[in-house]
Amino acid sequence: MNKPSDDKDFIAAPSPADMVVGKPPRARVSDAIDPDETAGEKLERKRDYLEGFLQKKPEAESVTGTGGKLQQAVVDALKEIYDPEIPVNIYDLGLIYGVEVSDEADVIVTMTLTTPHCPVAETMPGEVELRAASVPGVRDAEVNLVWDPPWGPDKMTDEARLELGML
Repeated sequence: MNKPSDDKDFIAAPSPADMVVGKPPRARVSDAIDPDETAGEKLERKRDYLEGFLQKKPEAESVTGTGGKLQQAVVDALKEIYDPEIPVNIYDLGLIYGVEVSDEADVIVTMTLTTPHCPVAETMPGEVELRAASVPGVRDAEVNLVWDPPWGPDKMTDEARLELGML
């Protein structure tokens, strides 16, 4: 490091003690109190932010679409179909990937099988389609059999794993 030759060329940096301006003012309780608000105004009820929410009537539940009664009825019907080799329904087994209900009450079930060589590979999709179509209110049912993503034990519900002794 080069040292300046003359002291007059050297400018000293201010020390941290020189930079302290002063302590900030302390917070006081009197600062938090609104001086314009009287004791009576404090006690009277404030605006109720839930007022509109509590007075709102519940919306009519959708029969079709995601989360509708028809979708739940189809899922309940699919829970009655059991894999002949495994004593667990196909929904809890994780073979049903999706149940979609259109506004026209058409149902599309996306499903897979445990393996492509499953003994019920030819009959299971047809049974699922018949069961979904038999739900009151369903206009038409279609089953899309997919292999991607492949089925695995991780797709099963905890109830199915418990039934099979996997927990």
